[in-house]
Amino acid sequence: MTGRGTLILVVGPSGAGKDSIIAGAAERLRDNPKLVFARRVITRPPEAGGENHLALSSAEFADWRNSGRFMLHWRAHGIEYGLPLCLAEALEYGRSVIANISRTVVDEARRRFPPAVVIAVTAPPDAVAARLAARGRETAAEIERRLERAGATPPFDPDYVIDNDGPLNAAVGRFADLVRQSLTQPVSG
Repeated sequence: MTGRGTLILVVGPSGAGKDSIIAGAAERLRDNPKLVFARRVITRPPEAGGENHLALSSAEFADWRNSGRFMLHWRAHGIEYGLPLCLAEALEYGRSVIANISRTVVDEARRRFPPAVVIAVTAPPDAVAARLAARGRETAAEIERRLERAGATPPFDPDYVIDNDGPLNAAVGRFADLVRQSLTQPVSG
């Protein structure tokens, strides 16, 4: 068996562009068999837009959680999110896993699944607000609460920061470079 894979955690406020950057990197790195791009399980209907996810009802999500089918799970903004247990198995078999997660579970992820690399995606508040408004999933008050939360200092230090305040292609390129680097020089942990 090869060495353990690296868990590459992507964090940042809603609207910073995490899903767009991850999708762009998945396209650029699609031929690399050592990489797995996580598909999250979410209690949000697929027609709500956003990332390609496995949609579960709250009851189904609870069944998955209670039966140990998640490697990580969390709740944010009234929605439940999880990473399926099969991703932990991929790490054990030497594949690196890229996952968009909440900053609230970074410490747990680092502790339970080393080595882990944290890449924070940022964008100016006005850009984040415009992106959130364009999605059309939240009221103005909900967007304001997200912006307030995004301004809070995270309880951890990211390994890398990508400022998504320019062309998306530039942020995708930087992210893809960091993923490639993590395959050859993983952060110990």
